[in-house]
This record gives sequence, C-alpha cells and structure tokens, in this order.
Amino acid sequence: MEPEVLLSIGKAFESAGLSTLEITLNSEKAAEMITLLRKSLPGLNVGAGTVCTMDDLSKALEAGAQFIVCPIVDLEVIKYCVAVGVPIFPGAFTPTEIYQAWSAGASAVKVFPATQLGSTYIKDVLAPLNGIKLIPTGGVDVSSIISFLEAGASGVGMGSSLIDKNLIQDRDFEGLERHFRKIKELVSDYLQK
Repeated sequence: MEPEVLLSIGKAFESAGLSTLEITLNSEKAAEMITLLRKSLPGLNVGAGTVCTMDDLSKALEAGAQFIVCPIVDLEVIKYCVAVGVPIFPGAFTPTEIYQAWSAGASAVKVFPATQLGSTYIKDVLAPLNGIKLIPTGGVDVSSIISFLEAGASGVGMGSSLIDKNLIQDRDFEGLERHFRKIKELVSDYLQK
C-alpha cells in the first residue's frame, strides 16, 4: 500500500473517533507501515497482528508496535510481552486454549475465527470462564458487533468489513471516514444503554 493511502486511511480512522489500528505482519511492508503510522499519527494506537514467532515479535517491536495480536497461542511470545509490558492478544479457539492464553498473562484473548462459532459460543465460554476478556475476530461485521458485545465480549476485532476496499480503491476517504464513524456510533450507542 502506498504511504499516502495508508496515511489517508489512518487520518480517516482517527477523525472518526477510532484509535486502535492493527497492521498484520503478513501484509507487504508491514513494519514500514507500522513505523509510518506511529510517526505520522501519534494519536493512534498502532499494533502488529499475525505475530506467530519470537522473530515476528522482534520485527513488530522494532517497527514500534504498541500491542501484539497473534492468531495462535505461543507461550514464549505471550510471556515476553508480559515481561516487557506490551499488551498481548493471542488467538484461541477452544476453552482450553483460551484459558491457557489468559493464564499466561494475555491482556485479552482473541477468539478466532469468530464467524465459525458465533456470539452464542462467546456466551457459553464466558459462563464458566467469566473472568476472561474475550475479543472475537474473523468475520465480525457491522451486523454482528452488538450480538458479540451482548454475549459478553470485551470488544471485537474487524478486518475486511472495517477497511472497505472499494472506498479505498476509489480514494473516497471521506466516505471511509463516514463508514468508520457509523461503526463508532453503533458501538457508542450500545455502550451508553
């Protein structure tokens, strides 16, 4: 992605009142994107996703990532992040993986892929594991955000439904800001109930 496009996305994101943006390490030039966003838009909380190994973690931290998201439970990555005070959100699917990640010190556990499980799964897992913070990701969109929050999720992670590729392709950053603002307002309205 061209730097000017990335910055336009970041500015629209920030202008809409959103603050936490993840760049996946399997994106082309991910480290450069993280560094650029951190330097150019210091009000954003920029993290690295798809961190699977200690090597990935080193690259992410060197780039300036403020938090780490993993698609898996890697205890070495989790423990290192905890030791150095970097928020860590490992990905888990089963109650055992969720508990293992949380027990290792995860800031919250990313439940992935959420669309395969639905909001009922979050509610069911939280019944016995109600002290664990869960963040469903993978297929979460505007139509499912509230159902996950109602089920007890501490937040949600959005990917392709958040970053509207058609608006970006058309360079419609005002439209992208409106899209982001609609999501922000949806969540804010729910939280004010």
